[in-house]
Amino acid sequence: MATAAFPLFQVEDESPHLQAPDFIHIDTIAARSAVHDWTIRAHRHRNLFQILLIERGGGEMTFEAATLAFEAPCAILVPASVAHGFRLRPTETDGWVITFSEDVAEGLGKERGGALARLKALAAAPVVPLAEPQRERVGNLAAQLRDESVLARAGFQIAMRGLLALIAVEVARVAAARARPGGDEVAPDLATATLGGLRELVEEHFRKERRLGFYAERLGLSVDRLNAHVRRAAGVTAGHLIRQRILTEAKRELVFTNRAIHDIAADLAFSGPSHFARFFRKQTGTAPHEFRAARGG
Repeated sequence: MATAAFPLFQVEDESPHLQAPDFIHIDTIAARSAVHDWTIRAHRHRNLFQILLIERGGGEMTFEAATLAFEAPCAILVPASVAHGFRLRPTETDGWVITFSEDVAEGLGKERGGALARLKALAAAPVVPLAEPQRERVGNLAAQLRDESVLARAGFQIAMRGLLALIAVEVARVAAARARPGGDEVAPDLATATLGGLRELVEEHFRKERRLGFYAERLGLSVDRLNAHVRRAAGVTAGHLIRQRILTEAKRELVFTNRAIHDIAADLAFSGPSHFARFFRKQTGTAPHEFRAARGG
């Protein structure tokens, strides 16, 4: 019998409020990790985005099927529904983990969904190295955010949203500058809003629908216009995003379940295992069974 791919986790001491709008939570990394022996097994959050600030120490994280090392000082971006886990260096590692609902992220930009789409695009490379002045600025903002949360003074919810916005902007600036060395930063606009709309449609339909025309029509655009918006916002084509979402799901199934490869192929609407194998090899350079075996499957 197939096993579940990965669990949906909630933030333990805030679970009664997770479905409420404007959810923002902050805690120290040490407080979250020490009780789990500094190892957080792979999991995902349904509608929560996380920004981690690693001020001391380091370790490695699983991000879908990849394993990424990180060292302080850095920030880590983790979008909703992405499988992730951490193995931290005990007692040495600390910083902040900030968790917030996607509706909060949507409110950070002028256009609905623009800021969230931008954060998700930047999180394709989740580890963001920080210079010491950047770590100090983000660390000070995080400490203020924690104070507002704990003290709950008059107006604290407004203050927390403002502080979260400053943290997100600071980290996004660093991540954007790294992604486009020497380039101008692109503010959330129609391109990033389109990217957000495309991601939502792909998430809903990727198992059965891969035609660009389908997604362009749903968004009220031509295929060329859709590709232009996505290239501007993410630097890749719309087709690439669709293929990567299919590939991500395939990797999840291969790594986190024991389902037969022909069942995975059928679930992702491939005509057969050989069609799935050709797609997977073209994207990764390896066959599905080799990918699974290399990761202990």
